[in-house]
Amino acid sequence: MKEAQSTNIIAAIIHSIQEKKGEEIVEIDLTKIENTIVERFIICHGNSSTQVEAIANNIEDKLLEQCHIKAKHIEGKRNAQWILLDYYDIIVHVFYEPIRRVYNLESLWADGEIKHINS
Repeated sequence: MKEAQSTNIIAAIIHSIQEKKGEEIVEIDLTKIENTIVERFIICHGNSSTQVEAIANNIEDKLLEQCHIKAKHIEGKRNAQWILLDYYDIIVHVFYEPIRRVYNLESLWADGEIKHINS
């Protein structure tokens, strides 16, 4: 994915999360790590399964509308505890807050460059 396109997609994702009041938004740059399957993770959480689903739906809608891109794969919508949206080089993780604490992806991918985004 071209860098300019990737930057636009990341900005649209972050804005979509902020619109639905997603919390503790983190961007992890994995480009300097060898053998990773993606370039970036974007992680956030909501405080209910309803909010988690709303955040994920907003990301899907905005990326289709603004960037003309659909997710390659989506997982977790049924339970809305951890929804994963796969946008090729960018994977978005939208967690229900207690589930985020259990998996703690930020510590698992601490080798990446972690950037905290103001909500």
